[in-house]
Amino acid sequence: METQLRRPGPVPRRDHFAVLDPATGDSFDEAPDQQAKELDAVVGRAHEAWPSWRADPAARTAALLASADAVEAAGADLAPLLTREQGKPLAESYAEIARTAARLRYYATCVPEPRTITDGRAVHSEVRWRSLGPVAAIVPWNFPLQLASAKFAPALAAGNTVVLKPSPFTPLATRLLGSVLSAALPEGVLTIVTGREPLGACLASHPGIRHVTFTGSVTAGRAVAAGAASGLARVTLELGGNDAAVLLDDVDVERIADRLFWAAFRNCGQVCMAVKRVYAPARLHSRVVEALAERAKNVVVGAGLDRATELGPLNNAAQLARVERYTATALADGARAAAGGHRLDRPGYFYAPTILTDVRPGSPVVAEEQFGPVLPVLPYGSLDEAVEAANATRFGLGGSVWGTDLDRAGAVAGRLECGTAWINHHAELSLAQPFAGIKESGVGVAGGPWGLYGNLRPFVVHRPREA
Repeated sequence: METQLRRPGPVPRRDHFAVLDPATGDSFDEAPDQQAKELDAVVGRAHEAWPSWRADPAARTAALLASADAVEAAGADLAPLLTREQGKPLAESYAEIARTAARLRYYATCVPEPRTITDGRAVHSEVRWRSLGPVAAIVPWNFPLQLASAKFAPALAAGNTVVLKPSPFTPLATRLLGSVLSAALPEGVLTIVTGREPLGACLASHPGIRHVTFTGSVTAGRAVAAGAASGLARVTLELGGNDAAVLLDDVDVERIADRLFWAAFRNCGQVCMAVKRVYAPARLHSRVVEALAERAKNVVVGAGLDRATELGPLNNAAQLARVERYTATALADGARAAAGGHRLDRPGYFYAPTILTDVRPGSPVVAEEQFGPVLPVLPYGSLDEAVEAANATRFGLGGSVWGTDLDRAGAVAGRLECGTAWINHHAELSLAQPFAGIKESGVGVAGGPWGLYGNLRPFVVHRPREA
């Protein structure tokens, strides 16, 4: 039975657009639908704020620390709003807010270090670091606050100003975050703009923007890169993934089943570096499918504001349709749903947590990023076959290896073609580590000091060693 996904809600004002609750499909609020013609003034204010912001590192540190405190203090207001527009369980919204504050604190203490070049010449050469100018940060709907802070925290710490555009699916918590931060940051240092396309494309191509940092689809990322190229702006692109989990033949299935399940299904599978394919030894395949299916059948699915909920809805109707289409194609081609395999018969964008077996390796649910609560489990004969299959993708964000012999698992992890590999866990990141993908998963590096230096340019000063 097809569920009615959207019912009439409040009609937004002419210069606003509706924001929907994914747990109901109803509109519950609205956000300003800003136009490209407004960007000149916004970017202009960012330019005006830049000289004083870049000139005082101590003031920046104090402002970022105050920002972290303000975010934590506003958690009780931010978390329910984030859940209402994004769909994730309330506990996950609080975790996202905590991560946002932690990232602000981390970058508040990150200071670029000058470097001296010693090459035998009678010249003293010192590499110093300068900020770039206004940065455009374009953020998707799966982690609106966390990914926003991953972009603006290092940019601000480096002395840049930021114009931040959230997804039109999740603008409200970001607007509230901007209001919270305005008490700690000088005017013009961080500006939030909301609107539907082509606002993001126009921001990326604006001649006053010096760096564009974007998270989203490969198609959108190419468009952003092309727009940024018109002004020769630097780009950092995180474009998703199709992460594989390779289970070795010595794996303890029951011991790792919970971790593996949540590595795939957290945030309803809407995580760029979630496990999206599992490769299990043929002799263990049925046990893996059974263990994952048991968890899929028993997880509590519901509205994120319900504290009993463990798994919320998908964020929007288009994403639900994508997940449904990929799963239906796999089932029509002979796959079997050991759990789920269908939309839930209730309002909102709910899809049953799904474990697929007997899936063709070339099926879209295996070859593409499904970005939802669907996980194919594929058997393999030899380990070389498993590694080859794991690497047979146009993406290269992350991957993991699961087994008892950690040295052996580490050797297999070293063969994965991705930016980050985990052993016996997945999608856990330190604030201090680099985060980058290969192939079509992205361009540039975020995270840790790499994220800071990605928002700076070198400035070299030469002087004679003696007068």
